[in-house]
Amino acid sequence: MSSPFRALLLMGLVLVTASAQAVEKAKIVLIAGNPSHGPGDHEFNAGILLLETCLKELPNVNPVVVKGGWPKDESVFDGAASVVFFMDGGGGHPMIQNGRLKTMQALMDKGVGLACLHYAVEVPKGEPGDKFRDWIGGYYETGYSTNPHWTAEIKGFPKHPITRGVKPFAVRDEWYFNMRFRPEMKGVTPIIVAAPDDKTREGVSASPRGPYKHILADKGRDEILAWAVERPDGGRGFGFTGAHAHKNWGDPNFRKLVLNAILWSAKLDVPDKGMECDVSEEELKKNLDPKK
Repeated sequence: MSSPFRALLLMGLVLVTASAQAVEKAKIVLIAGNPSHGPGDHEFNAGILLLETCLKELPNVNPVVVKGGWPKDESVFDGAASVVFFMDGGGGHPMIQNGRLKTMQALMDKGVGLACLHYAVEVPKGEPGDKFRDWIGGYYETGYSTNPHWTAEIKGFPKHPITRGVKPFAVRDEWYFNMRFRPEMKGVTPIIVAAPDDKTREGVSASPRGPYKHILADKGRDEILAWAVERPDGGRGFGFTGAHAHKNWGDPNFRKLVLNAILWSAKLDVPDKGMECDVSEEELKKNLDPKK
């Protein structure tokens, strides 16, 4: 074999290898909502950018950040392994506006993962709520669910890729509970479970109303604060009710659990010790929204 031919062959092998490596990277779209609440709360941009920084450390992940809510160019979803939403929800949830449920349904039909963090788990009941139960297993329903600020003491975890390397922790946050899950919790795996104290159950924030008032009296009951689901379409869903307070990303176990869940939702292997990513106090203060 002549030297020029050998050189061309080697160059071709290098290009093919590089191309294969590029294809192997899982694209994870991280969507941050518009500024919301006061300083230090609902810091969607800072939170998403922090997650991006961590995910960039992995050679098999291509994190793509979208700021300002729903992407202006929906082609960003092309080839996505998973999509993460961290934004305001409720009736104004960007995912349910302007026929976007159809866009999301098309992604779900392809088996794309979906993770919703904090307020992004809340949508109105009806079609949006039904879709969320299909896609991530449950959602926050106004008048049924509740959203007090309290310290959740997480004492243990189920055996699941999302919980690898995560140790028990206690964090004060706006932990929602009493989600509207699938009937009989079909296919839903509770990931974080904790019992609110009696004062929290008294309804210090939005409380269940009408026929659901009795929920507050069910003292001592464990509540599901984060959960996972594997969908019939092959996709995976994750719901996480914490992350109201940006400082909580500084807790290594809080952070690791969400990072593990994002990897899992993209059908990537979660390391045996979980997704390690150190975050300094200085890094936590980066990219905060200018708020009064």
